[in-house]
Amino acid sequence: MTEISPHSRIKLSKLRDIGWSLWDPIGLLDPESRPGRWDDEANLSFADEYDSYLVAAASQLRRGTSPDEVVAFLVEIETQYMGMGDNPSARPRAEAVVDAILADEGIWTWLDAQGRFGQEAR
Repeated sequence: MTEISPHSRIKLSKLRDIGWSLWDPIGLLDPESRPGRWDDEANLSFADEYDSYLVAAASQLRRGTSPDEVVAFLVEIETQYMGMGDNPSARPRAEAVVDAILADEGIWTWLDAQGRFGQEAR
């Protein structure tokens, strides 16, 4: 895992790619009802639907929270907070999201020498 820096920022587009392709608990991009990607013009009105949950999960991982705790957080969001109820696919999808966030070293950017964001993971 990359070292924690107070001057880091998450690449939201990468996080959305992960969340929408692996999680999407409400099924907003269900291929049968609304095909495509979160960044397609027709889907931009709800592209930020899961941002707060995904940013919280990524931030928890960045601070050193165990992957199991973050998986439990995402499962609770889906089953309790969103009211989707128990679903056997909830945990495997949450695990896939956590694994993808941990595997993507380019998901965080840092300030460069000029104070601009954009530098890849170190």
